[in-house]
Amino acid sequence: MEKWMRYIDIFKLKQRGFSISAISKKLGISRNTVYSYIKMTPEEFDNWIHTTMTRRKRLDTYHDQILAWLKEHQDLSGAQVHDWLKEHHEDFEIGESTVRRYVKELREKYSIPKRTTFRQYQSVEELPMGKQAQVDFGETYAFKTNGSRQKLWFIAFVLSNSRYKFVSWLDRPFTTRDVIQAHEAAFHYYGGMPEELVYDQDHLIAVSENAGDIILTKEFQAYQQLRKFGIYLCRKSDPETKGKIENVVKYVKYNFSKNRVFTSLEVWNEQSINWLARTGNHNVHHTTKKRPIEVHALEKQHLQKVSTQFSFENNHTVSITRNIRKDNVISYESNRYSVPTGTYRPKKSNVAHLEITEDNRLLIRLTPGGKIIANHILVSGRGQLIQDKTHKRKRSTKLAELETEIVTLFKDQVKAQQFISSLKERYPRHMGDQLAILWNLLQQEPMKVNHALDKALELRLTSANDLRDLLFSVTQEEPSQRHQHTQSESPYSHIHATTRKVESYIEILKGGQSA
Repeated sequence: MEKWMRYIDIFKLKQRGFSISAISKKLGISRNTVYSYIKMTPEEFDNWIHTTMTRRKRLDTYHDQILAWLKEHQDLSGAQVHDWLKEHHEDFEIGESTVRRYVKELREKYSIPKRTTFRQYQSVEELPMGKQAQVDFGETYAFKTNGSRQKLWFIAFVLSNSRYKFVSWLDRPFTTRDVIQAHEAAFHYYGGMPEELVYDQDHLIAVSENAGDIILTKEFQAYQQLRKFGIYLCRKSDPETKGKIENVVKYVKYNFSKNRVFTSLEVWNEQSINWLARTGNHNVHHTTKKRPIEVHALEKQHLQKVSTQFSFENNHTVSITRNIRKDNVISYESNRYSVPTGTYRPKKSNVAHLEITEDNRLLIRLTPGGKIIANHILVSGRGQLIQDKTHKRKRSTKLAELETEIVTLFKDQVKAQQFISSLKERYPRHMGDQLAILWNLLQQEPMKVNHALDKALELRLTSANDLRDLLFSVTQEEPSQRHQHTQSESPYSHIHATTRKVESYIEILKGGQSA
Protein backbone atom coordinates (compact mmCIF):
# COMPACT_ATOMS: atom_id res chain seq x y z
CA MET A 1 0.00 0.00 0.00
CA GLU A 2 2.84 2.40 0.82
CA LYS A 3 4.44 1.87 -2.60
CA TRP A 4 1.07 2.48 -4.33
CA MET A 5 0.63 5.80 -2.48
CA ARG A 6 4.10 6.87 -3.52
CA TYR A 7 3.36 5.83 -7.14
CA ILE A 8 0.18 7.96 -7.15
CA ASP A 9 1.95 10.97 -5.58
CA ILE A 10 4.68 10.84 -8.23
CA PHE A 11 2.16 10.91 -11.09
CA LYS A 12 0.13 13.71 -9.50
CA LEU A 13 3.24 15.89 -9.22
CA LYS A 14 4.30 14.97 -12.75
CA GLN A 15 0.91 16.06 -14.13
CA ARG A 16 1.25 19.38 -12.28
CA GLY A 17 4.49 20.05 -14.15
CA PHE A 18 7.09 19.17 -11.50
CA SER A 19 10.47 18.05 -12.82
CA ILE A 20 12.08 14.74 -11.88
CA SER A 21 14.52 16.55 -9.57
CA ALA A 22 11.71 18.56 -7.92
CA ILE A 23 9.62 15.41 -7.33
CA SER A 24 12.65 13.70 -5.80
CA LYS A 25 13.25 16.56 -3.35
CA LYS A 26 9.58 16.99 -2.46
CA LEU A 27 8.97 13.30 -1.70
CA GLY A 28 12.42 12.63 -0.24
CA ILE A 29 13.29 9.80 -2.62
CA SER A 30 16.06 9.29 -5.16
CA ARG A 31 15.71 10.45 -8.77
CA ASN A 32 16.33 6.89 -9.96
CA THR A 33 13.25 5.76 -8.03
CA VAL A 34 11.18 8.52 -9.66
CA TYR A 35 12.46 7.52 -13.10
CA SER A 36 11.63 3.83 -12.58
CA TYR A 37 8.12 4.55 -11.22
CA ILE A 38 7.20 6.91 -14.09
CA LYS A 39 8.25 4.37 -16.72
CA MET A 40 5.75 1.77 -15.44
CA THR A 41 2.05 1.62 -16.23
CA PRO A 42 -0.34 0.82 -13.34
CA GLU A 43 -0.52 -2.81 -14.52
CA GLU A 44 3.27 -3.12 -14.71
CA PHE A 45 3.62 -1.52 -11.30
CA ASP A 46 1.12 -3.95 -9.79
CA ASN A 47 3.01 -6.93 -11.25
CA TRP A 48 6.32 -5.52 -9.96
CA ILE A 49 4.92 -5.24 -6.40
CA HIS A 50 3.75 -8.85 -6.48
CA THR A 51 7.18 -9.91 -7.75
CA THR A 52 8.98 -8.18 -4.87
CA MET A 53 6.64 -9.83 -2.38
CA THR A 54 7.16 -13.35 -3.72
CA ARG A 55 10.76 -13.41 -4.90
CA ARG A 56 13.39 -14.85 -2.59
CA LYS A 57 16.25 -12.65 -1.40
CA ARG A 58 19.77 -13.85 -0.74
CA LEU A 59 19.50 -12.91 2.94
CA ASP A 60 16.30 -14.90 3.42
CA THR A 61 18.56 -17.85 4.25
CA TYR A 62 19.55 -15.96 7.42
CA HIS A 63 16.07 -14.49 8.05
CA ASP A 64 15.30 -16.35 11.27
CA GLN A 65 18.76 -15.79 12.71
CA ILE A 66 18.74 -12.04 11.99
CA LEU A 67 15.20 -11.67 13.31
CA ALA A 68 16.12 -13.48 16.53
CA TRP A 69 19.07 -11.12 17.00
CA LEU A 70 16.90 -8.06 16.43
CA LYS A 71 14.23 -9.25 18.86
CA GLU A 72 16.81 -10.04 21.54
CA HIS A 73 18.90 -6.89 20.95
CA GLN A 74 16.66 -4.17 19.55
CA ASP A 75 19.55 -1.70 19.36
CA LEU A 76 21.61 -3.79 16.92
CA SER A 77 22.90 -1.81 13.94
CA GLY A 78 22.98 -3.12 10.40
CA ALA A 79 26.79 -2.94 10.45
CA GLN A 80 26.92 -5.09 13.58
CA VAL A 81 24.53 -7.64 12.06
CA HIS A 82 26.83 -7.78 9.03
CA ASP A 83 29.84 -8.47 11.26
CA TRP A 84 28.00 -11.17 13.21
CA LEU A 85 26.98 -12.93 9.99
CA LYS A 86 30.62 -12.95 8.86
CA GLU A 87 31.67 -14.27 12.25
CA HIS A 88 29.13 -17.12 12.24
CA HIS A 89 29.38 -18.01 8.52
CA GLU A 90 32.86 -18.23 7.01
CA ASP A 91 31.52 -18.21 3.43
CA PHE A 92 29.35 -15.10 3.94
CA GLU A 93 30.09 -12.56 1.17
CA ILE A 94 27.01 -10.30 0.98
CA GLY A 95 27.78 -6.57 1.17
CA GLU A 96 27.15 -4.44 4.24
CA SER A 97 24.73 -2.07 2.47
CA THR A 98 22.55 -5.03 1.43
CA VAL A 99 22.45 -6.26 5.03
CA ARG A 100 21.51 -2.79 6.25
CA ARG A 101 18.57 -2.58 3.84
CA TYR A 102 17.42 -6.05 4.82
CA VAL A 103 17.62 -5.20 8.53
CA LYS A 104 15.62 -2.03 7.89
CA GLU A 105 12.92 -4.04 6.11
CA LEU A 106 12.73 -6.53 8.98
CA ARG A 107 12.38 -3.71 11.50
CA GLU A 108 9.50 -2.21 9.51
CA LYS A 109 7.82 -5.56 8.90
CA TYR A 110 7.99 -6.76 12.51
CA SER A 111 7.75 -3.30 14.17
CA ILE A 112 11.17 -3.40 15.82
CA PRO A 113 12.18 0.27 16.21
CA LYS A 114 15.76 1.42 16.73
CA ARG A 115 16.82 4.54 18.55
CA THR A 116 19.67 6.42 16.91
CA THR A 117 21.90 9.22 18.20
CA PHE A 118 24.04 11.68 16.31
CA ARG A 119 27.17 13.59 17.23
CA GLN A 120 28.70 16.47 15.28
CA TYR A 121 32.45 16.55 14.55
CA GLN A 122 34.69 19.13 12.93
CA SER A 123 37.02 17.83 10.25
CA VAL A 124 40.77 18.20 10.87
CA GLU A 125 43.75 18.07 8.57
CA GLU A 126 45.14 14.61 7.81
CA LEU A 127 48.57 13.82 9.28
CA PRO A 128 51.44 12.16 7.36
CA MET A 129 52.12 8.45 7.66
CA GLY A 130 53.92 7.34 10.81
CA LYS A 131 53.40 10.69 12.52
CA GLN A 132 50.77 10.00 15.16
CA ALA A 133 48.62 7.47 17.01
CA GLN A 134 45.79 8.28 19.40
CA VAL A 135 45.12 6.35 22.62
CA ASP A 136 42.10 6.22 24.92
CA PHE A 137 40.37 4.00 27.48
CA GLY A 138 36.86 2.56 27.56
CA GLU A 139 34.58 0.56 29.81
CA THR A 140 31.62 -1.67 29.06
CA TYR A 141 29.53 -4.49 30.47
CA ALA A 142 29.03 -7.92 28.94
CA PHE A 143 26.67 -10.71 29.90
CA LYS A 144 28.02 -14.09 30.98
CA THR A 145 26.46 -17.40 30.01
CA ASN A 146 24.71 -17.56 33.40
CA GLY A 147 23.06 -14.19 32.84
CA SER A 148 25.23 -12.17 35.24
CA ARG A 149 27.09 -9.06 34.09
CA GLN A 150 30.87 -8.72 33.76
CA LYS A 151 32.50 -5.28 33.70
CA LEU A 152 35.38 -4.98 31.23
CA TRP A 153 38.02 -2.32 30.64
CA PHE A 154 39.91 -1.75 27.39
CA ILE A 155 42.58 0.48 25.90
CA ALA A 156 42.37 1.36 22.21
CA PHE A 157 44.99 2.63 19.77
CA VAL A 158 44.52 4.01 16.24
CA LEU A 159 47.12 5.21 13.74
CA SER A 160 45.90 8.65 12.64
CA ASN A 161 46.73 8.24 8.95
CA SER A 162 45.71 4.67 8.13
CA ARG A 163 43.05 4.36 10.91
CA TYR A 164 44.61 0.96 11.76
CA LYS A 165 43.30 -0.07 15.19
CA PHE A 166 44.43 -2.16 18.14
CA VAL A 167 42.48 -3.06 21.30
CA SER A 168 43.52 -4.79 24.53
CA TRP A 169 41.05 -5.91 27.24
CA LEU A 170 41.17 -6.55 31.01
CA ASP A 171 38.55 -7.70 33.51
CA ARG A 172 39.87 -5.19 36.08
CA PRO A 173 40.96 -1.53 35.98
CA PHE A 174 44.24 -0.82 34.21
CA THR A 175 47.41 -0.08 36.15
CA THR A 176 50.32 1.92 34.75
CA ARG A 177 52.17 -1.32 34.15
CA ASP A 178 49.18 -2.68 32.20
CA VAL A 179 49.23 0.48 30.07
CA ILE A 180 52.92 -0.01 29.29
CA GLN A 181 52.34 -3.66 28.38
CA ALA A 182 49.47 -2.61 26.08
CA HIS A 183 51.78 -0.11 24.36
CA GLU A 184 54.31 -2.85 23.72
CA ALA A 185 51.59 -5.12 22.33
CA ALA A 186 50.30 -2.31 20.09
CA PHE A 187 53.79 -1.55 18.71
CA HIS A 188 54.27 -5.25 18.00
CA TYR A 189 50.85 -5.40 16.29
CA TYR A 190 51.63 -2.32 14.19
CA GLY A 191 55.15 -3.44 13.34
CA GLY A 192 56.61 -0.21 14.66
CA MET A 193 56.03 2.96 16.67
CA PRO A 194 54.72 6.40 15.57
CA GLU A 195 56.55 9.62 16.34
CA GLU A 196 53.84 10.95 18.66
CA LEU A 197 51.02 9.56 20.81
CA VAL A 198 47.94 11.55 21.83
CA TYR A 199 46.32 10.94 25.24
CA ASP A 200 43.66 12.27 27.55
CA GLN A 201 44.96 13.57 30.87
CA ASP A 202 44.62 10.14 32.47
CA HIS A 203 46.11 9.69 35.94
CA LEU A 204 47.88 6.47 34.87
CA ILE A 205 49.91 8.44 32.32
CA ALA A 206 50.12 12.07 33.41
CA VAL A 207 49.86 13.93 36.70
CA SER A 208 48.98 17.24 35.05
CA GLU A 209 49.84 19.66 32.25
CA ASN A 210 51.43 22.64 33.98
CA ALA A 211 51.10 25.50 31.45
CA GLY A 212 52.42 23.23 28.70
CA ASP A 213 55.02 21.40 30.80
CA ILE A 214 53.66 17.86 30.93
CA ILE A 215 54.21 16.12 34.28
CA LEU A 216 54.03 12.36 33.72
CA THR A 217 53.67 9.67 36.32
CA LYS A 218 57.12 8.42 37.28
CA GLU A 219 56.63 4.93 35.89
CA PHE A 220 55.26 6.09 32.54
CA GLN A 221 57.89 8.83 32.20
CA ALA A 222 60.62 6.20 32.58
CA TYR A 223 58.99 4.16 29.81
CA GLN A 224 58.49 7.19 27.55
CA GLN A 225 62.10 8.26 27.90
CA LEU A 226 63.21 4.72 27.11
CA ARG A 227 61.08 4.46 23.94
CA LYS A 228 61.51 8.17 23.09
CA PHE A 229 58.10 8.84 21.53
CA GLY A 230 56.51 12.27 21.67
CA ILE A 231 53.46 12.91 23.87
CA TYR A 232 50.55 15.25 23.29
CA LEU A 233 47.99 15.66 26.09
CA CYS A 234 44.51 16.76 25.04
CA ARG A 235 42.85 19.58 26.85
CA LYS A 236 39.54 18.97 28.54
CA SER A 237 36.43 19.41 26.36
CA ASP A 238 38.51 19.19 23.19
CA PRO A 239 37.01 16.26 21.25
CA GLU A 240 38.34 17.38 17.85
CA THR A 241 41.94 16.74 18.95
CA LYS A 242 41.23 13.06 19.60
CA GLY A 243 38.15 12.51 17.48
CA LYS A 244 39.63 9.50 15.71
CA ILE A 245 40.16 7.50 18.90
CA GLU A 246 36.78 8.55 20.32
CA ASN A 247 35.17 7.06 17.20
CA VAL A 248 37.22 3.88 17.70
CA VAL A 249 36.12 3.54 21.35
CA LYS A 250 32.50 3.94 20.25
CA TYR A 251 33.05 1.48 17.38
CA VAL A 252 34.52 -1.13 19.76
CA LYS A 253 31.65 -0.73 22.21
CA TYR A 254 28.78 -0.85 19.74
CA ASN A 255 30.09 -3.11 16.98
CA PHE A 256 32.26 -5.63 18.80
CA SER A 257 31.32 -5.87 22.49
CA LYS A 258 27.64 -4.94 22.51
CA ASN A 259 25.43 -8.00 23.11
CA ARG A 260 28.44 -10.36 22.92
CA VAL A 261 28.56 -13.13 25.53
CA PHE A 262 31.63 -13.17 27.82
CA THR A 263 33.15 -16.57 28.64
CA SER A 264 36.74 -15.74 29.61
CA LEU A 265 39.20 -12.88 29.21
CA GLU A 266 41.48 -14.97 26.99
CA VAL A 267 38.63 -15.86 24.61
CA TRP A 268 37.36 -12.27 24.65
CA ASN A 269 40.78 -10.87 23.62
CA GLU A 270 41.06 -13.51 20.90
CA GLN A 271 37.61 -12.58 19.58
CA SER A 272 38.65 -8.92 19.64
CA ILE A 273 41.75 -9.56 17.51
CA ASN A 274 39.66 -11.62 15.07
CA TRP A 275 37.12 -8.79 14.91
CA LEU A 276 39.88 -6.31 14.06
CA ALA A 277 41.05 -8.50 11.20
CA ARG A 278 37.55 -9.27 9.98
CA THR A 279 35.81 -5.92 10.47
CA GLY A 280 37.61 -3.22 12.45
CA ASN A 281 40.62 -2.94 10.12
CA HIS A 282 39.09 -4.59 7.06
CA ASN A 283 35.95 -2.58 6.34
CA VAL A 284 36.25 0.56 4.21
CA HIS A 285 36.60 3.62 6.46
CA HIS A 286 33.75 6.09 5.94
CA THR A 287 36.06 9.13 5.91
CA THR A 288 39.12 7.91 4.01
CA LYS A 289 37.12 5.55 1.75
CA LYS A 290 39.98 3.06 2.10
CA ARG A 291 40.54 -0.13 4.03
CA PRO A 292 42.80 0.52 7.07
CA ILE A 293 44.60 -2.80 6.55
CA GLU A 294 45.64 -1.77 3.03
CA VAL A 295 46.80 1.73 4.03
CA HIS A 296 48.68 0.29 7.02
CA ALA A 297 50.78 -1.80 4.65
CA LEU A 298 52.17 1.51 3.36
CA GLU A 299 52.26 3.35 6.70
CA LYS A 300 54.16 0.50 8.35
CA GLN A 301 57.24 1.51 6.37
CA HIS A 302 57.15 4.95 8.06
CA LEU A 303 56.93 3.65 11.64
CA GLN A 304 59.98 3.62 13.90
CA LYS A 305 61.38 0.18 14.64
CA VAL A 306 61.32 -0.86 18.30
CA SER A 307 63.20 -3.53 20.18
CA THR A 308 61.21 -6.72 20.60
CA GLN A 309 62.78 -7.22 24.05
CA PHE A 310 61.41 -5.14 26.90
CA SER A 311 61.75 -6.37 30.45
CA PHE A 312 59.09 -5.56 33.00
CA GLU A 313 61.16 -7.10 35.76
CA ASN A 314 62.46 -4.69 38.41
CA ASN A 315 60.24 -1.98 36.95
CA HIS A 316 58.65 0.49 39.31
CA THR A 317 56.00 -0.66 41.73
CA VAL A 318 52.69 -1.36 40.05
CA SER A 319 50.33 1.62 40.24
CA ILE A 320 46.88 0.65 41.50
CA THR A 321 44.70 3.73 41.86
CA ARG A 322 41.22 4.32 43.19
CA ASN A 323 39.13 7.44 43.72
CA ILE A 324 38.46 8.57 47.28
CA ARG A 325 34.73 8.89 47.84
CA LYS A 326 32.94 11.66 49.67
CA ASP A 327 32.46 9.42 52.70
CA ASN A 328 36.26 8.92 52.90
CA VAL A 329 36.47 5.34 51.66
CA ILE A 330 37.99 3.69 48.60
CA SER A 331 36.61 0.66 46.78
CA TYR A 332 38.79 -2.38 46.07
CA GLU A 333 37.63 -5.82 44.93
CA SER A 334 33.97 -4.91 45.69
CA ASN A 335 34.73 -3.94 49.30
CA ARG A 336 35.16 -0.51 50.91
CA TYR A 337 38.20 0.52 52.97
CA SER A 338 38.34 3.67 55.09
CA VAL A 339 40.81 6.53 54.96
CA PRO A 340 41.10 9.25 57.63
CA THR A 341 38.11 11.60 57.84
CA GLY A 342 38.89 14.78 55.91
CA THR A 343 41.04 13.04 53.28
CA TYR A 344 38.42 13.69 50.59
CA ARG A 345 38.75 17.21 49.19
CA PRO A 346 35.90 18.80 47.18
CA LYS A 347 36.82 19.88 43.64
CA LYS A 348 40.31 18.37 44.02
CA SER A 349 42.04 15.31 42.63
CA ASN A 350 41.00 12.59 45.08
CA VAL A 351 43.18 9.75 43.83
CA ALA A 352 44.56 7.15 46.24
CA HIS A 353 47.51 4.89 45.37
CA LEU A 354 47.19 1.31 46.58
CA GLU A 355 49.81 -1.35 47.29
CA ILE A 356 49.13 -5.01 48.09
CA THR A 357 51.80 -6.54 50.35
CA GLU A 358 52.93 -10.14 50.50
CA ASP A 359 51.18 -10.63 53.86
CA ASN A 360 47.85 -9.69 52.25
CA ARG A 361 47.56 -6.13 53.53
CA LEU A 362 46.26 -3.08 51.68
CA LEU A 363 48.40 0.06 51.99
CA ILE A 364 46.88 3.38 50.88
CA ARG A 365 48.87 6.50 49.98
CA LEU A 366 48.02 9.86 48.47
CA THR A 367 51.12 9.82 46.24
CA PRO A 368 53.20 6.96 44.77
CA GLY A 369 55.76 5.99 47.42
CA GLY A 370 54.38 8.61 49.83
CA LYS A 371 53.32 8.31 53.46
CA ILE A 372 50.87 5.51 54.28
CA ILE A 373 47.55 7.02 55.40
CA ALA A 374 45.71 3.71 55.85
CA ASN A 375 46.72 0.10 56.47
CA HIS A 376 44.04 -2.60 56.23
CA ILE A 377 43.90 -6.38 56.12
CA LEU A 378 42.42 -7.51 52.80
CA VAL A 379 39.14 -9.36 53.21
CA SER A 380 37.25 -11.69 50.92
CA GLY A 381 33.60 -11.41 50.00
CA ARG A 382 31.71 -8.44 48.61
CA GLY A 383 30.03 -5.30 49.91
CA GLN A 384 31.90 -5.14 53.24
CA LEU A 385 33.06 -1.94 54.94
CA ILE A 386 36.50 -2.26 56.56
CA GLN A 387 37.03 0.74 58.81
CA ASP A 388 39.88 1.80 61.06
CA LYS A 389 38.47 3.33 64.25
CA THR A 390 41.24 5.93 64.29
CA HIS A 391 39.94 7.26 60.95
CA LYS A 392 36.67 8.39 62.49
CA ARG A 393 36.13 11.95 63.60
CA LYS A 394 36.51 12.37 67.37
CA ARG A 395 32.80 12.83 67.98
CA SER A 396 33.10 12.33 71.75
CA THR A 397 35.38 15.36 72.04
CA LYS A 398 33.70 18.73 71.97
CA LEU A 399 34.98 21.24 69.43
CA ALA A 400 36.46 23.47 72.12
CA GLU A 401 38.40 20.56 73.65
CA LEU A 402 39.54 19.38 70.23
CA GLU A 403 40.63 22.92 69.36
CA THR A 404 42.67 23.17 72.54
CA GLU A 405 44.30 19.80 71.91
CA ILE A 406 45.19 20.79 68.33
CA VAL A 407 46.73 24.10 69.39
CA THR A 408 49.00 22.39 71.92
CA LEU A 409 50.38 20.12 69.19
CA PHE A 410 51.74 23.03 67.14
CA LYS A 411 55.22 24.39 67.80
CA ASP A 412 54.01 28.01 67.74
CA GLN A 413 50.71 27.91 69.60
CA VAL A 414 50.05 31.64 69.04
CA LYS A 415 50.15 31.20 65.29
CA ALA A 416 48.04 28.06 65.57
CA GLN A 417 45.36 29.91 67.55
CA GLN A 418 45.48 32.76 65.03
CA PHE A 419 44.89 30.33 62.17
CA ILE A 420 42.04 28.53 63.98
CA SER A 421 40.41 31.89 64.76
CA SER A 422 40.39 32.66 61.04
CA LEU A 423 38.76 29.26 60.44
CA LYS A 424 36.03 30.08 62.94
CA GLU A 425 35.32 33.34 61.17
CA ARG A 426 35.19 31.80 57.70
CA TYR A 427 33.70 28.36 58.47
CA PRO A 428 31.41 28.75 61.49
CA ARG A 429 29.18 25.86 60.32
CA HIS A 430 32.01 23.54 59.29
CA MET A 431 34.50 23.88 62.14
CA GLY A 432 34.24 20.17 62.90
CA ASP A 433 35.41 19.31 59.36
CA GLN A 434 38.17 21.95 59.42
CA LEU A 435 39.51 20.78 62.78
CA ALA A 436 39.36 17.15 61.63
CA ILE A 437 41.65 18.01 58.71
CA LEU A 438 44.10 19.77 61.06
CA TRP A 439 44.02 16.79 63.42
CA ASN A 440 44.88 14.37 60.61
CA LEU A 441 47.71 16.58 59.35
CA LEU A 442 49.22 16.70 62.82
CA GLN A 443 49.02 12.90 63.07
CA GLN A 444 50.61 12.35 59.64
CA GLU A 445 53.25 15.10 59.44
CA PRO A 446 53.71 16.63 62.94
CA MET A 447 56.99 18.38 62.04
CA LYS A 448 56.33 19.65 58.51
CA VAL A 449 52.89 21.01 59.36
CA ASN A 450 54.55 23.86 61.31
CA HIS A 451 56.40 25.07 58.21
CA ALA A 452 53.18 24.83 56.21
CA LEU A 453 51.39 26.91 58.86
CA ASP A 454 53.98 29.68 58.55
CA LYS A 455 53.47 29.75 54.77
CA ALA A 456 49.68 29.78 55.14
CA LEU A 457 49.75 32.76 57.50
CA GLU A 458 52.23 34.55 55.24
CA LEU A 459 49.87 34.11 52.28
CA ARG A 460 46.81 34.91 54.42
CA LEU A 461 45.20 31.58 53.64
CA THR A 462 42.22 30.71 55.81
CA SER A 463 41.34 27.10 55.03
CA ALA A 464 42.53 23.77 56.40
CA ASN A 465 42.42 22.46 52.82
CA ASP A 466 44.90 25.18 51.74
CA LEU A 467 47.17 24.22 54.63
CA ARG A 468 47.03 20.60 53.53
CA ASP A 469 47.94 21.58 49.94
CA LEU A 470 50.93 23.54 51.24
CA LEU A 471 52.01 20.58 53.36
CA PHE A 472 51.72 18.29 50.33
CA SER A 473 53.98 20.59 48.29
CA VAL A 474 56.59 20.60 51.07
CA THR A 475 56.46 16.79 51.29
CA GLN A 476 56.96 16.46 47.53
CA GLU A 477 60.32 18.22 47.84
CA GLU A 478 61.61 15.57 50.29
CA PRO A 479 61.43 12.05 48.77
CA SER A 480 60.92 9.30 51.31
CA GLN A 481 63.52 6.70 52.08
CA ARG A 482 61.24 4.12 50.49
CA HIS A 483 61.23 6.11 47.28
CA GLN A 484 65.02 6.32 47.25
CA HIS A 485 65.28 2.59 47.86
CA THR A 486 62.96 1.86 44.93
CA GLN A 487 65.04 4.08 42.63
CA SER A 488 68.28 2.41 43.62
CA GLU A 489 66.96 -1.00 42.65
CA SER A 490 65.34 0.13 39.40
CA PRO A 491 67.09 -0.28 36.03
CA TYR A 492 65.78 3.21 35.25
CA SER A 493 67.33 4.95 38.24
CA HIS A 494 69.17 7.29 35.85
CA ILE A 495 65.83 8.64 34.68
CA HIS A 496 64.25 11.31 36.85
CA ALA A 497 60.62 12.38 36.70
CA THR A 498 59.87 16.08 36.52
CA THR A 499 58.93 17.65 39.88
CA ARG A 500 57.74 21.09 40.82
CA LYS A 501 59.12 23.33 43.54
CA VAL A 502 56.97 24.62 46.38
CA GLU A 503 57.19 28.15 44.93
CA SER A 504 55.06 27.07 41.98
CA TYR A 505 52.28 25.98 44.34
CA ILE A 506 52.60 29.21 46.28
CA GLU A 507 52.20 31.27 43.09
CA ILE A 508 49.07 29.32 42.18
CA LEU A 509 47.63 29.79 45.67
CA LYS A 510 48.39 33.53 45.51
CA GLY A 511 46.42 33.74 42.32
CA GLY A 512 43.51 31.82 43.86
CA GLN A 513 43.58 34.12 46.96
CA SER A 514 43.52 37.32 44.92
CA ALA A 515 40.60 36.02 42.86
